[in-house]
Amino acid sequence: MTTLRLTPRTLLLTLAALLAFAGNSLLCRLALRAGTIDPATFGSIRLAAGAITLALVVRARGSTRPHAPRDAWAAALLFAYVAFFSWAYLGLTAGTGALVLFGAVQVTMFAVGLRGGERFGPVAWCGAALAIAGLVYLVAPGVAAPPPLAAASMAAAGIAWGGYTLRGRAIADPLAATAANFAWATPLALVLSAVEWSSARAAPQGVALAIASGAITSGIGYVVWYAALRGLTALRAATVQLAVPLIAAFGGVLWLGEPITPRLALASLAILGGIALVLGTRARRLR
Repeated sequence: MTTLRLTPRTLLLTLAALLAFAGNSLLCRLALRAGTIDPATFGSIRLAAGAITLALVVRARGSTRPHAPRDAWAAALLFAYVAFFSWAYLGLTAGTGALVLFGAVQVTMFAVGLRGGERFGPVAWCGAALAIAGLVYLVAPGVAAPPPLAAASMAAAGIAWGGYTLRGRAIADPLAATAANFAWATPLALVLSAVEWSSARAAPQGVALAIASGAITSGIGYVVWYAALRGLTALRAATVQLAVPLIAAFGGVLWLGEPITPRLALASLAILGGIALVLGTRARRLR
């Protein structure tokens, strides 16, 4: 029976990845809600910008080009996450979308972790429950009965992201793998954009936000996340992602002028306290 211990390096990588994911949420919100770009075009530019940026980073590291993907499913899951996420937000409020997305991520990663032999004590499970309750409390004011197709799309995005995350835990070279995944997912997004060409729109602001989302908060952020996954169990990796909506909410306070409410403060304590409980316990993986 082995014990997974958290290291300062894993904690720093995890924090950096969560900040990148939250920044990505803010960029997507600005672009799609303002109507400056359509979801298919946003996803295509996002993936293409990430692929180009990562290819340059791989070349600068000494490789001549990104390696061929070792896991074609990872590229497919990445494309599915980007596509379903963008389309779902056409019919969902931010609160409902976050709840459906991270609920699907939690169920996916918890189920796979338990099936893989991870076992946790009651303190860890209480921490996970507390973090989930904090997230539900945070987004509850915006939760309404969502359109079935939009909710199904966001649930599919959550399943895809959970699967993509788990498949990246054993990657030996996160940078090359992420570069390859972006490169192979981009043609799929371009095909989708071609199908939706009649409804395409791309104002300069939307294009700029999509490029920033792909190059910085997606491409580089995913490399950091892959590196952090080496030191995280499935339960920990799933639980810490609950902080992303919280970080994004505070980003909205700082950059979008959204007010700080008592509900936001209480949800912050619950989510961060729950994460602390999970990270403070040791996950045992049964051989």
